Amino acid sequence: MNDERKDAAMTGTDTPREYLTFTLGDEEYGIDILKVQEIRGYDAVTRIANAPDFIKGVINMRGVIVPIIDMRLKFNLGQVEYNAFTVVIILNIVGRVVGIVVDGVSDVIALKREQIRPAPEFGALMDTAYIDGLTTLDERMVIMVDIEKLITSGEMGLMEQARLETT
Repeated sequence: MNDERKDAAMTGTDTPREYLTFTLGDEEYGIDILKVQEIRGYDAVTRIANAPDFIKGVINMRGVIVPIIDMRLKFNLGQVEYNAFTVVIILNIVGRVVGIVVDGVSDVIALKREQIRPAPEFGALMDTAYIDGLTTLDERMVIMVDIEKLITSGEMGLMEQARLETT
């Protein structure tokens, strides 16, 4: 086997990966399905004093305290309306359980790496560090989010808080 094919086999670039797609407003996003623990309806959360606006609060999920992040607020997408379609995607990121509130879950899609195009550079206007790329499905654009990079970013403070709680 030549080195290029061997590298592709080892990294799984020929093998499609599955992504869960969800909506926020008119936009569709995708995240690695291996990070998803479960999907549940939106319930009331317990607010935390002095938390950033995008952190709605926490829930007690089978004895685990789970911070809940509203992705519409996190991405500055305007007014949040909670309805029957609003769901919380429970994620397991670096051993930490976190919930994200989205407008709705769309589908599970399988994509090969070459189907995901790099995100355009916007310079200082927009932070694209969390965008893994873009793909097109049936005339609709899906923004692929590196959810682990987003959740573990310094501005979220969630991972630092988790480290402080365990020490």
